[in-house]
Amino acid sequence: MPAIVGGSAETAVRVGQLTRVYGTGPQAVTALAGVDVEFHRGTFTAVMGPSGSGKSTLLQTAAGLDRPTSGQVWIGDQELSRLSETKLTKLRRSRIGFVFQAFNLIGALTVEENIHLPLRLSGARPDPGWLGQVIDRVGLTDRLHHRPAELSGGQQQRVAIARALAMRPEVIFCDEPTGALDTQTAAEVLALLRSVVDETRQTVIMVTHDPVAASYADRVMVLADGRIVQDLPQPGAERIAEQLALLGRRQLVAQGS
Repeated sequence: MPAIVGGSAETAVRVGQLTRVYGTGPQAVTALAGVDVEFHRGTFTAVMGPSGSGKSTLLQTAAGLDRPTSGQVWIGDQELSRLSETKLTKLRRSRIGFVFQAFNLIGALTVEENIHLPLRLSGARPDPGWLGQVIDRVGLTDRLHHRPAELSGGQQQRVAIARALAMRPEVIFCDEPTGALDTQTAAEVLALLRSVVDETRQTVIMVTHDPVAASYADRVMVLADGRIVQDLPQPGAERIAEQLALLGRRQLVAQGS
């Protein structure tokens, strides 16, 4: 297959013929089986699918956290397989943000110090104007000197989002960011991610199992057995739930045949 070019200027992330196989021989497990997909700038995509479908593996390989077995990953115009581990680490720090179900905050640091951490690690000069906007947007202006243990779960997740935004990343990858939150707090976090897309044209790619969470996205992509089986404009929570249920029934029939 010819080499994949980096996509248009509006492409934030692109993967081509992406495969990821864990293990070898008869015990090998194929998590991704030749995935081709683009994510455009200023869009919000929800990635869904049953357990073991490959959605988290897609997120990790697209974000440069895991090396694919074969295929290519582009962040903008940069193809990741050509980068050394050092250069890949620098790219992740400067161009990619991460938000996970586990907040991964440093307990000994204040909210402000946690938000500034990516800047310190990369040696970048802080932009006070941008950081002020970020902190105001996440609603933590009056919590900057608190430590994570003094915050609610929703507040801790907002700190994690602010930390992800600190470097003005091109793409924010989220893995079940509302999985540990109650319904109201989850809605606040999802609205915040939505505003990042609408107001600053950043790109959000979110793995979720929740149709309501997916309804905040512009696009819903469903994986099964390491392949994209559906890719459509966001059809609403009820329709998403129906499609996932149908996919589950099909898989049960296939397993029983």
